Amino acid sequence: MRKLKITEEFKAYTEEEAIQALNDLRANQNKEGYTLGANGYKYKTKKAKGEVVAEAWIVTATKIYGEVWEDE
Repeated sequence: MRKLKITEEFKAYTEEEAIQALNDLRANQNKEGYTLGANGYKYKTKKAKGEVVAEAWIVTATKIYGEVWEDE
């Protein structure tokens, strides 16, 4: 059995941190043996009584390690 792909989610505290996380994943893909598939980030807020009390950026990235019919 072998790993084909993994989807990971991370919490970033600023948009700049989310962008940097994606750039790091892109930069490390050859070194760590994966191809970066679908990736991006979403802005989330937590509200109380109509006011934003917390915010976060959720980074999602799919690391592809191999294909189903790829020779090993």
